[in-house]
This record gives sequence, C-alpha cells and structure tokens, in this order.
Amino acid sequence: MLTYTLRRLLIAIPTLLFISFVIFILLELAPGDPLADQPLTIPPEVREKMRAALGLDQPAYVRYLLWLKQFFWTEPLYLVDQAFGTEFTEQQNRIISWQFRSPAMDVIWQRLPQTLWVVGLAYLVGVIIALPIGIISAYRQYSWFDQIGTFVSMIGFSVPTFFTGVVLIIVFAVKLQWFPSIYDTTLRVTDWESFVKQVKQMIMPVTVLALFNASQISRFMRASMLDNLGQDYVRTARAKGMSERVVVLKHVLRNSLIPVVTVIALGIPTIFGGAIITEQVFKVNGLGQLLIVAIYANDLPMVQTLTFMFAFLTVMFNLIADVLYGVLDPRIRYD
Repeated sequence: MLTYTLRRLLIAIPTLLFISFVIFILLELAPGDPLADQPLTIPPEVREKMRAALGLDQPAYVRYLLWLKQFFWTEPLYLVDQAFGTEFTEQQNRIISWQFRSPAMDVIWQRLPQTLWVVGLAYLVGVIIALPIGIISAYRQYSWFDQIGTFVSMIGFSVPTFFTGVVLIIVFAVKLQWFPSIYDTTLRVTDWESFVKQVKQMIMPVTVLALFNASQISRFMRASMLDNLGQDYVRTARAKGMSERVVVLKHVLRNSLIPVVTVIALGIPTIFGGAIITEQVFKVNGLGQLLIVAIYANDLPMVQTLTFMFAFLTVMFNLIADVLYGVLDPRIRYD
C-alpha cells in the first residue's frame, strides 16, 4: 500500500504541472485587459507603472513560475492603487489579482472559511443522511420507506438548487420570517446570541445543498447495496448462521461502499470550489461567488488560481479514494 501511494504521489506531480501549464496558457490567451476599467485620463507612464505593479511587464514564463510559487510560499505585500493618488510598492515576486489589487491566494484564504462553514457542513450533513437512507432503502426494497426515499431523492436531485433556495427564502424568510434571507458574512461569533444568529443564517443554504448531495449519494448507496445483496457470498454467510445484522453491516456494506467512496471523495473538491449558484442566491461570500466575480471582472490570475486549486484537490482525493479501496476490500492489493 505504501509503495503504491508513493508511486501515485510521484505520478501526480507531473500531472499537476501539466494541468497548471494548460490552465495558465489557456487563460493567458484569453482576451482582456486588467486596466480596461481605469479612466482614460491616466497618463501613459502611470498606466505602465500600474501594469508593472501587476506583473504584466514580465514574460509569460516568469509569470507562470511566480504563479506556481504562490501556492508554496507567501510573503507580506502592500499594494495600493495608483488611481487614488498613491504609489505602488515594488512588486516582483507575487501574482496580483487584477480586481482586488492584492495577492490572489490572500483573497482566497479570506473567503475559504465562509465556504467551508456552509458548503462543507452541507456536504457532511448530506453524507450522514444519505448513507443510512441508501442502506435501509436497499434492504427494504419496495417498502414505504424505499418509495418515500426514492421520491424525495428524485425531487432533490432534479430540482435545481436556485429554485429550492428561492422557495425556502419566500417561505421561511419572507412569509414566516424565521431565518434571514441574506447571509451576513460580517457576523462574528462572540457570544450565545451571535452563535444563534450564525446557526439561523446557515440553516437554509445548508439545507438546500444537503438535500442535493444526499439525493445523489443515497441513490448510489442503494444501487450498490442491491447489487451486493444478491451475491453468492451473502447467501453463504446466511447459510453459515450469521445474524442478519452481521451480514448486512459487515459484509454487504463494506463491499458496497467501494463505488460510493469514489463518489464521496470526488465530491469533496466541490466543497472548496463552493456552491456557485447557492452562494449567489443566499449572498454567501465564498469561493463560488469569488470565481463568478473574477470571471465577470476578467481577473485571470484569480481564475487561474481557483481553477488549479480545484484540479489539485480532484487529483489528491482521487488518490485517497484509490487507497481506501484497499482498506475496504481485502481482495484489492497494491503491493
């Protein structure tokens, strides 16, 4: 197992480098000027200083290397906008977000807690709900529990999150006024009252995302359980006199989790990517909203950084899923 993991890690390094190069080149070739929104009255020499402060005066390969460097090394940088009458500090070793006029990674680290609080909690709740629903639905196939679970899962997976979010806002925020309709990103938990406010404003976005995630994962869990319940080893275990609890939870569940682990592991990077639509509906100031804003503003360094982060997380959690296969199924051996 250790040899396989180390080998996969070594393979992941050139894979990520190739992905980063493709992302950087594709977005570098995209049209757009970061200074297009600046007033035309700015003198040409000042405009050139602004381009130099953003690193646009350097060759593409230098900007690519500096862009990679920001993922592994950060250092203080103070940068202000020339348009407001102040001067830029010298900047030769950081990639600057064109929109925020600050290092892209610094902005991402500021937004990450909001995304993890809402999207991460919703994914965790969705997984916790989906697994037992899928197990019970498969074991009691065509029962009333299975019928209700299938109906709710189809609705949760087919109805778009922006529609579900708007319905919850209308019912629970506008009509009943139980929860706030907009997520307050400036709220800080300092006492019990602020903690209650934080919980209330998280309930609706977490519910929307948890319903969507649970609907998908529960269907995979149910299908995998049904496939294993009909296998020969299940009949053999029952014939040996094993209790139904041991047969289902020890033998069937362990083998059924193998494909489900892939779905769960590959879904974790979406937590860090944020829920773009849901964050827009509830005004959650997370990474999903940051990506949309960066695309609209043609902020290529920010888009490049976020895209590569998603690719990195996908590769890493794909490796984790492969390693977990050997843990769940003793028949799988990598060494």
